[in-house]
Amino acid sequence: MTDVLRRGRASLAFGFFAQGVTFALLVTRIPAVQERYGVSDALLPVFLAAVPVLAGVGSVSTEHLVKRVRPSRLLRWSQPVVLLALLGVGAGGAGQVAALAVALGVFGLAVGALDASMNMLGVSLQRSYRRSIMLGFHAVYSLGGIVGASLAWAGAHWHLALWVSYLPVVAVLLPATLVGSRWYADGEPAPVAEADGRRGTVVFRLLLPLCLVMTFAYIGDSTVSNWSAKYLKDVLGGSEQLATVPYNVYMVTTLAGRAVGDLGVRRFGAAAVVRFGALVAAGGFAVVAAAPGAWAGMLGFTLLGLGLCVLVPQTFAAAGRLFPDASDAAVARLNIFNYVGFLVGSPLVGALGDAWSYRGAMLVPMVLVLVTPGYARSFAAQPDRYGGGHERPRTADVGRGSNGL
Repeated sequence: MTDVLRRGRASLAFGFFAQGVTFALLVTRIPAVQERYGVSDALLPVFLAAVPVLAGVGSVSTEHLVKRVRPSRLLRWSQPVVLLALLGVGAGGAGQVAALAVALGVFGLAVGALDASMNMLGVSLQRSYRRSIMLGFHAVYSLGGIVGASLAWAGAHWHLALWVSYLPVVAVLLPATLVGSRWYADGEPAPVAEADGRRGTVVFRLLLPLCLVMTFAYIGDSTVSNWSAKYLKDVLGGSEQLATVPYNVYMVTTLAGRAVGDLGVRRFGAAAVVRFGALVAAGGFAVVAAAPGAWAGMLGFTLLGLGLCVLVPQTFAAAGRLFPDASDAAVARLNIFNYVGFLVGSPLVGALGDAWSYRGAMLVPMVLVLVTPGYARSFAAQPDRYGGGHERPRTADVGRGSNGL
């Protein structure tokens, strides 16, 4: 494997890590943001919903931008904007709600472009490597999330102002990501036969199963993110301290599952790994719903991390295989359903929990995740078990990184 590919893989991995840190620093300090700006409980959901909506707009825009600008260049400049927007969120004060709206709006638009272009590069590099590496990128994203959440905890513990918490992180990550972006590598799309009849286009009917899997995966993920603490404390009778543990356990097991997931794809194929992950995740929701106490519930959240962790990376990879000559457009469209799941998941579980019961509400994401194995064939649309030799017989032209444009 060429040095260009190795450097491209390492620099992209660092980009995933930086985004994991950044996103965790924002979402884990939402109560502090609300308090600092004086945002009412009625207005807060509007702000929180606006971010994924604008991120979807950013992802759609990226699909059109990559027709003129390489994904590596979009990623190179969208990541600093996300970091500066984070700093903007922390820089305002009481009553400056308009400033918060602008900062979150910029964050949402930029993060949509970042997520899309980052996964475009991951899919492209995986094609050039001829073996599964997408789970590894998402593993370092999870690691970044753990680091970001830990930094956020430290800031809250020491009662630091938001800008004091954010400024050192931005000061380190901003120059580091700009330097690392010099080695981003854009792989070439794989050739397909002219007889295929859909060169350079994305047929949404064929992409739809992957869009549904992405949505269901993020409904499951947002359920854990938003409801695990409340569920463990109010439903399973755990202490307030213990209620903070499930999400951390979930993040750690997500990291562990993604760290070894590429080996499973190489050994058993993407479709088998996705089926297994969906079944494990559904089992996790079942354990959570039936748990007699807090520690049994903790086991359920552990299973959820191990199961859900493989679905999103493999869904992006499958889109690249399904539309090899239009993978950038496929990834951008698929990425929108990341935000759809995020928007739907938390309100859905909350509404069902209030109207019915939180135990019953946990069965809904379980059923949705169980739909995934029915779409497993979409994950094997092209050969997904890259052979023992991970280099292609004819090396892809990946030498034109973003610094060469």
